Amino acid sequence: MTDPITAPENLETVDLAVDRAANAMVEAQRPDGHWVFELEADCTIPAEYVLLRHFLGEPDDLELEAKIGRYLRRIQSKDHHGWGLFHGGAFDISASVKAYYALKMIGDDINAPHMARARAAIRAAGGAAAVNVFTRIQLALFGAGSWDAVPTMPPELILLPRWFPIHLSKMSYWARTVIVPLLVIGAKKPLARNPRRIFVEELYTTTKAPLASKGANLKFAWSIGFNALDRVLKAGDNLWPKARRAQAIQTCVDWVIERLNGEDGLGAIYPAMANSVMMFDLLGYPEDHPARAIARKSVENLLVIHEDEAYCQPCVSPVWDTALAAHAMLEAGGETNVARAKAGLDWLKPLQVLDVEGDWAEERPGVRPGGWAFQYNNAHYPDLDDTAVVVMAMDRAGVEDRMPIDRGVEWTVGLQSKNGGWGAFDADNTYDYLNNLPFADHGALLDPPTADVSARCISMLAQLGESKDSPRMAAAIEYLRKEQEPEGSWFGRWGVNYIYGTWSVLCALNAAGIAPSDPMVARAVSWLRQIQNADGGWGEDCESYALDRKGHIPAPSTASQTAWALLALMAAGDVDTDAVRRGIAWLVANQDEDGLWGQELYTGGGFPRVFYLRYHGYPKYFPLWALARYRNLRRSNTGRVTVGM
Repeated sequence: MTDPITAPENLETVDLAVDRAANAMVEAQRPDGHWVFELEADCTIPAEYVLLRHFLGEPDDLELEAKIGRYLRRIQSKDHHGWGLFHGGAFDISASVKAYYALKMIGDDINAPHMARARAAIRAAGGAAAVNVFTRIQLALFGAGSWDAVPTMPPELILLPRWFPIHLSKMSYWARTVIVPLLVIGAKKPLARNPRRIFVEELYTTTKAPLASKGANLKFAWSIGFNALDRVLKAGDNLWPKARRAQAIQTCVDWVIERLNGEDGLGAIYPAMANSVMMFDLLGYPEDHPARAIARKSVENLLVIHEDEAYCQPCVSPVWDTALAAHAMLEAGGETNVARAKAGLDWLKPLQVLDVEGDWAEERPGVRPGGWAFQYNNAHYPDLDDTAVVVMAMDRAGVEDRMPIDRGVEWTVGLQSKNGGWGAFDADNTYDYLNNLPFADHGALLDPPTADVSARCISMLAQLGESKDSPRMAAAIEYLRKEQEPEGSWFGRWGVNYIYGTWSVLCALNAAGIAPSDPMVARAVSWLRQIQNADGGWGEDCESYALDRKGHIPAPSTASQTAWALLALMAAGDVDTDAVRRGIAWLVANQDEDGLWGQELYTGGGFPRVFYLRYHGYPKYFPLWALARYRNLRRSNTGRVTVGM
């Protein structure tokens, strides 16, 4: 018996699902045309927000604290009793220490069952001494840990010439914006006001724990050298000339103020924004000083406050959400949906950065600005991924003013790296030795080219008509060919993980005119079919980022990963196949009554092995996109995807 969803002559069920999802997306659109959905990380950001208020000694907001407390208790694991880095994730010592400290600060009794269980789990894992660098800093700020346990980064770093091996411009944008105010904080070593006098001595054991890096491909010799340098810097920390230190601190402050970014904050990411607030505070800036006041306001803008719970986002994603939602609505088609997509693109147009040469210009001087940032405003740090997705949506929508498209392309091609690929924010940010710094235990100090971002840039160029044989396209495609994993997938740096990377690349290869018969494409299609879940969907666990690089780790089917797999297969010419039909059936069967899809599992990447994201928009626009594409291809004459994504 033929399922009505998959019958060639009967696509009404899919039509209905598309219409319901598109209508829900119309309802979710803001009056000015943009879309923005919640962006949730792990417990660390809301925990740090609580601690920030107590570092500053701000007036109590007991209602807000109570809501954050309920959020932190709800996401505490019932299995390992601590906190993980994603929904259902394994115990993480650093996240658990921060969450415990925040709950104790809020007023939770340490003998309450949930606190006692968390404390036991933390102590069993080595205690508070076993945490990562940023958690050690958080503890040291409260006098709950020693600054001696924190690797030394003197503020004089900002005065070094660019040729010096350790230089801020050689680090990623996110590291740069987090570190610069930290240079001042580390030099001053302030003590939190901590009006409630809350400490966590009960989390320490007698065991000492060295820093454990989560970086890949670490080199023993570099680590030995950098650790020796750290010991030298610690020994000489009080020997810096006072005038030189004052100059370094002022240079850090000037650097931050230049990039303060209004109410969107330094780097438009929470850690940098919070660090900037603490820096201004310890330097004696009053609360009403314009720089400090706006920095503090930027942090407040990240709060998500519901009736019963609240948490703090790591950043916001309006450009990314709007561009991807516009693609989905264009795919859904129809007068209303296309009009709503164009309204989103109209909102995006003035957000293009045309007049600020950001930090990227250090590596690529002379390239004209022309990118889009991820957030509402982040002019110093536009990114290639957002830019490519926006340009493709504008081109597909047939916008009359081609200037934004042309400038976006110009900026993108200007930031192609020497190996043919693209990073997210910078060109040739490949100083791998820096990941051996003791300070870089998160293993994400750099922003090298990645397959997913490179694929997006190829998709954009190909959609706009560039031949796959042009020198830059040939180099980019060769880069992707080299990056393919042995089993046929591609690593997904910014989405979980191999499904995301493979979706990105197969879209690019199709747009560039690489035939489905090409071995690289055929292997990827075969891999996607092999990892399909028995229920017809696709899923992948965040643990697939493990350092052993064993590849895809199965997980329950999710709406976003199922959509990525379907879009990937259809880009490779798989439309009327069992794998695609079963995936489409899974999406239809799992659509919620509101027309969208729910998803607690995290499928967004922040830093592999360290920081993951739950994009609340992903299970909304990606399934709509996949269903609409399936419907459109089944009714087309060619069954071929003709756009870049």
